[in-house]
Amino acid sequence: MQGYFAIATIILLIIMVLFRVFQLRKMGIKAMKFGQMDKKDFLIIPFALLFFYIVFSSVLNLPQLGAGLFSNEVARWFGVVLCMLGLIFFLLTLISFSKSFRVGIDEEQPGPLITTGTFAISRNPIYTTFGFVLLGIFLIFSNWILLLHLIAGIWIFNRQVLREEDSLKKIYGEEYMEYCKKVRRYL
Repeated sequence: MQGYFAIATIILLIIMVLFRVFQLRKMGIKAMKFGQMDKKDFLIIPFALLFFYIVFSSVLNLPQLGAGLFSNEVARWFGVVLCMLGLIFFLLTLISFSKSFRVGIDEEQPGPLITTGTFAISRNPIYTTFGFVLLGIFLIFSNWILLLHLIAGIWIFNRQVLREEDSLKKIYGEEYMEYCKKVRRYL
């Protein structure tokens, strides 16, 4: 049962991102900037596809990769709660982002600096959401490969956050620096 929540979480996150990208495109804003500043970003795609396969195969009885580390019903349900919190936080973040949402770094037309909504809680609410979801899905399946994905994902998110912060310092200058003093990087 909890596995279906994991699948639903992945599908809903993808739908929300694509919906927002298409909404912004209708407004004349090119929100898909993934891989334009650093081609190494494309290495994330096979990482994500393997993650999706492990989750889907665990639920749909396809050939599975990796063995389980533990089996705990409470942990599995806690994973569902983390996924649900992640989805809610992600939706609120998309609303907070307004026209500034981008997939990747956009130094050409970044939009205004957003400091309200979920951005008043975290400077990086999307990456915080992804961390919740990765941890939640790991708890649901407790697969050792998903544990590696969790660890690697946190490293990749932090790497991206540091790159984005450098970019935001260039774009917004002192305004961004003041914001950094008030709001934590994650939570």
